[in-house]
Amino acid sequence: MSNNNGSAFAGLNANTVFYNLMGSVAMLLGRFGPAIAILAMAGSLVKKKYVPASVGTLPTDQLPFIFWLVSVVLIVGALTFFPPLPWGR
Repeated sequence: MSNNNGSAFAGLNANTVFYNLMGSVAMLLGRFGPAIAILAMAGSLVKKKYVPASVGTLPTDQLPFIFWLVSVVLIVGALTFFPPLPWGR
């Protein structure tokens, strides 16, 4: 219910007290649960201390970063595109 704005499943008579209460709980947890988790993660990141760049840091304005970024995008794209090829036409 949290993903489809409270709509019930097709054919399910959801206009009962149980379904109304459980649906409202599901919508509240589904909507506000991820937002609260993201805010908690952002709060923990704010508390982290600053670490200056060192030899092990990958700078984002040079060629190695672009290489790794393009490589990861191509690998993830291939892993999502190529497995269905043997199944379909």
